[in-house]
Amino acid sequence: MKFKQGSLLALLTLGAFLSLAWLSAGWGSLRGAMNLKTLGFSSMKFINLYYHLPHLRAHGNNIYPNIIFGKNRTGVSVVMGVPTIKREKESYLIRTLTSLFFQMSRLEEEDCLVVILVAEVDETYINDVAKMVKDKFPQKVNSGVLEMISPPAFYYPSFLDIKLTFGDSEERVRWRTKQNLDYSFLMLYAQDKGKFYLQLEDDIIAKPRYFMAVKNFAFRQTSDWLVLEFSKLGFIGKLFRTKDLPLIVQFLIMFYKDKPIDWLLDHLFYVKICHPEKNNLDCEKQKQKLRIQFKPSLFQHMGKYSSLSGKIQNLQDADFGRREFYAFKSNPSASLSTSLKAHKQYSLENAYLRTGFFWAVSPKAGDYILIQFSNALNVKEYVFTSGNVQHPGDKLFNTIVEILPENEVDFLSNLPRNGSKFDYEATTNGFLKIGTFENGVAQGIMNPAVGKIKAFRLTVLSDSPVWAIVDKIFIKAD
Repeated sequence: MKFKQGSLLALLTLGAFLSLAWLSAGWGSLRGAMNLKTLGFSSMKFINLYYHLPHLRAHGNNIYPNIIFGKNRTGVSVVMGVPTIKREKESYLIRTLTSLFFQMSRLEEEDCLVVILVAEVDETYINDVAKMVKDKFPQKVNSGVLEMISPPAFYYPSFLDIKLTFGDSEERVRWRTKQNLDYSFLMLYAQDKGKFYLQLEDDIIAKPRYFMAVKNFAFRQTSDWLVLEFSKLGFIGKLFRTKDLPLIVQFLIMFYKDKPIDWLLDHLFYVKICHPEKNNLDCEKQKQKLRIQFKPSLFQHMGKYSSLSGKIQNLQDADFGRREFYAFKSNPSASLSTSLKAHKQYSLENAYLRTGFFWAVSPKAGDYILIQFSNALNVKEYVFTSGNVQHPGDKLFNTIVEILPENEVDFLSNLPRNGSKFDYEATTNGFLKIGTFENGVAQGIMNPAVGKIKAFRLTVLSDSPVWAIVDKIFIKAD
């Protein structure tokens, strides 16, 4: 991966100089009841694209996204970008969104924004996708965590003058060139929406608690990084600081016709940190200061049919399933019992021992899952997840989490003594309610003042119309 440093730096200098001439970006008419005030659009949002995309000069200052739906959410920690285009064979968008939201808690959703870019100009198709997403995720759309945009029809050049490189066909070169433009448009839109921008694709699945892992890992960094990688594949799971997006987009737009985006990003690392008089080994070592890999991978590619017509891709990130994301040891020794009827071989023990999952016939009010520890324990954290990617609707609804203190008298007296707010509700047989399932997940960090506990109990408060899967049980104890 070598090229002349002098010519490249000259191009970069020219591009940087030209990009100082920021042009105003007007809005025009927006769909629905949107307006400038509700969307909070900044005229400085889209940097100068006119030099490298000269066909845009004919459209004056009217480069703006079509807002299909959105609530103008800003100030979040992580903005997730999900570009999607029309596929000939199969669309994976709904499954991808289901996985992303299924693995997030309500509080995490409040600190997140997912932006779908429908990178097409066919209004009928765009509207069909919008209807499909709104019908499937009405609550996410209404809360503002989910937005959808598309580029103006004139955003794309004709691609007739595409230069064939690397032995690729004209169709493939056109595909990867448009993809660079799609990524750039999405990044520019997202740059003032939050602190970090996570680049995803429309055919991936996510690991449990991925959002917390991404956020915590990003905030822990102290070096001057450029990208954090949460997947080894292509451009999936790449996290940037939003303040770095204008620089990245500027570089992409300068060379959008030449190479795929992951190759261009590697060239940007070279320009930023590699010493031209040192060898490649030193360069690769220096690059690791800018691109930091999180392990194990949090996102896996699942699409068999590529968005490139006729291409079959069996890309898999081997690190995705290499080890369990939860950094807990085995669950504590316990006896398990439940009033729920297991389906076939999907027993409660599967979930607790992490050898599979528990699948139960439709829960009724009063049904329970009881985990009694062999010895009373100081529990630090707990996580219960219900449903899974294959059966996302089979969740525990209206279900509470309870604990049984080793000594209820000591428990009640310890909380005030430790300055703790007593917000646990007594239920039955000495148990106290400490949490509820929200969107199929119950999780929490135990107050040390609780002391040792003898058991966990999950109690169903109302009949469920669906079966229930308990996918994961994680209990972290001393």
